[in-house]
Amino acid sequence: MGNLGLTEMLLIGLALLIFFGPSRLPELGKSLGKGIQEFKKASKELTDAVKEDVTTDSEKK
Repeated sequence: MGNLGLTEMLLIGLALLIFFGPSRLPELGKSLGKGIQEFKKASKELTDAVKEDVTTDSEKK
């Protein structure tokens, strides 16, 4: 997680708790997880498409 130490992570967690409240934190975490999952899926699809184009171009030569 980069250069974040325990103290920094606790402060971020406390700020999130104060800002969003305890009832919205699970919902926020679930949404964040789904967003990351969709980003990884789109990134993989783009990478696969580029690899396929490169393979097709090299076969044409």
